[in-house]
Amino acid sequence: MSDEKHSAPHIGVKIIKAAEPQPIKKAEGPTALDTQEARNAGEFVEPPYDLLGLKNLVNNSNILPQCIGAYKNNIAGFGIGLRYKVDDQEESSEAKNEWDTAQEVIDLLTIDMDTKEVFEDLIEGRETYGIAYLEVMRNPAGEVNQISYIRDIPSVRKTYPLDPPVLVDYIYNGKKIARPRRFSKYRQQVGGQTVYFKEFGDPRMMDNRSGNYTETGPDGGALPVQFQANEIIDFAIGTDLYGQVRWMGQVLGIDGSRAAEGLNNNYFRNGRHTPLMICVNGGTLTDDSYTKLQEYMNEVKGEKGQHAFLVLEVENTDNRAEFEESQKPAIDVKDLASILQKDELFQDYIENNRKRVQSAFRLPDLYTGYTTDFNRATAQTAMEVTEEQVFQPERKSLAWAINNRLLNGYSFRFVEAYFMEPDISNPDDLFKILTVAEKAGGLTPNKARSVVGEALGEKVENYEGDWGEIPIAAKDLVDPQPAQTGGPSATPGLIDQLSGQIQKAAANRDDEVVAVMKQVRALLVQMQEGEGHEV
Repeated sequence: MSDEKHSAPHIGVKIIKAAEPQPIKKAEGPTALDTQEARNAGEFVEPPYDLLGLKNLVNNSNILPQCIGAYKNNIAGFGIGLRYKVDDQEESSEAKNEWDTAQEVIDLLTIDMDTKEVFEDLIEGRETYGIAYLEVMRNPAGEVNQISYIRDIPSVRKTYPLDPPVLVDYIYNGKKIARPRRFSKYRQQVGGQTVYFKEFGDPRMMDNRSGNYTETGPDGGALPVQFQANEIIDFAIGTDLYGQVRWMGQVLGIDGSRAAEGLNNNYFRNGRHTPLMICVNGGTLTDDSYTKLQEYMNEVKGEKGQHAFLVLEVENTDNRAEFEESQKPAIDVKDLASILQKDELFQDYIENNRKRVQSAFRLPDLYTGYTTDFNRATAQTAMEVTEEQVFQPERKSLAWAINNRLLNGYSFRFVEAYFMEPDISNPDDLFKILTVAEKAGGLTPNKARSVVGEALGEKVENYEGDWGEIPIAAKDLVDPQPAQTGGPSATPGLIDQLSGQIQKAAANRDDEVVAVMKQVRALLVQMQEGEGHEV
């Protein structure tokens, strides 16, 4: 055994300290990328389809103009109104001044027409092309004071939102909030001329001749006002860069309906209208008979054809003087009317396409002029559903854009703009509600006066005195003279009278009336106990 000692393996130990934790920072803006956006960054993007082709489809359609017109008239057609953000807002001097300022701003957004007509045109363009634009101008204070609808929508091109993000100020409930945003550029080319716009809200200055962000002109001085780019605010349907029309899935049907109608029109212009055929067997028409027949077909009409008769003569094809019994010529008149087109072709196809287009707009026949299958009940239901599901959401969306985008710089705290809507209340339902409220003691003279005035389109004032706020059904149950405590007091016999009315209502199975009157009786009992039976 060797005396040499084998050395043990060397083991090294190293202490590693954890690195100091780094603070985690959240991105200040959206960071999601789009492949198309990354590929076309900084470039003006072409629409995915010909916008003029969409316009031609609308012009040649038998249903699209009605649907677009229904949207235009029912969303913005009733006008733009003002209202206080809080219903019971006290009209202080500050609130009144803000009301007057907002009304003036809205009225003067355009002086060429009513402001609501600008938004009518905007809706028509958006439903035709999938996107529409407003050009926005500001006063020297940076506040929006004028808008203009851009009619030539196909001439406008835009980019995807561009880097870098820019901090912009947004006013919320009187507070100024800074948020980063990326903005697009817009370009319009018409007749060889080009003008550039910046996206609405972009605080940077742009040269409308080059589309470059700059505050200096070619000479190094400040950029002249006439060359400072205006802003564009776009309204697109959907999330695509240029939006997408609601009826995109119905393009083939719309084009097919147009082709079917063109076929019918071509038939009436160029089709063959031969109502009968004259067959001659074993002979031929004489030249004189042929001439008379042709003149008859060309000239017979109106009074000329009354009590007239037509004689056709035939001659033997063998040119013999006499006809043999077996070879007499025969004239046979064939009716061809049965094979003629009786009415337009493809009626079911055209009708089904119309229904599909209306379905894309979610419009019932009532709004497009097809009212044959409606009665009052179905018409009322159709209007209520369409208002709730189609028009009201669109009005709220446009109103939000006005209040929170166009007029955000004014920092209005008390008032807001809204699109007015039609009164679609059912008089029969209103009558039932008022009847139940009157029986239950919930209808006051002032409320009844207000409802009647609203139904007649008149503005009425409340009755003077506290009696106008006392329910009509409770006037006989309440002492009109106030008690020492300062309010009407219940007499001991009132509860018994009300109990009798509850029994009558229960016998008539007026469950709603019974429930409300029981609540009234409970309140009377509570008042009686609190007042110690004082009258």
